[in-house]
Amino acid sequence: MFIQVIEFRSSKPDEIATLVAGYREASAGKSTARRGLLTRSRDDDRSYVNIVFFDSYEEAMSNSELPETSAFAEKMMALCDGPPTFHNLDVVVDEQM
Repeated sequence: MFIQVIEFRSSKPDEIATLVAGYREASAGKSTARRGLLTRSRDDDRSYVNIVFFDSYEEAMSNSELPETSAFAEKMMALCDGPPTFHNLDVVVDEQM
C-alpha cells in the first residue's frame, strides 16, 4: 500500500470543498485512489492535510497522469496560499486497532 500526504494552506474552504467534490465526480471510474481523507487543523483553520491511499506507488503515478488529476491540481494551486508539500509514503505496517 502507498499513501500520498499533501499539506497545504487555503483561506477558501468552500471553494476547496466544491473543487474536491467535482474532482471525485469527474474521475469516478478512472481514479486508482482507494480512499481519500481531506482534513483541516483545529489549531489553524487555513491548514489542511489531504491523505490519499493507493494499492501501490505505480497506481498513484498512474492516477497522477489522468487529465482529471492534472486539471484538479492546477485549480487547487489557485486556491492555495502557497505551494503544497507532498509526502510519498510506502506503508510498512498496517494494523487495525
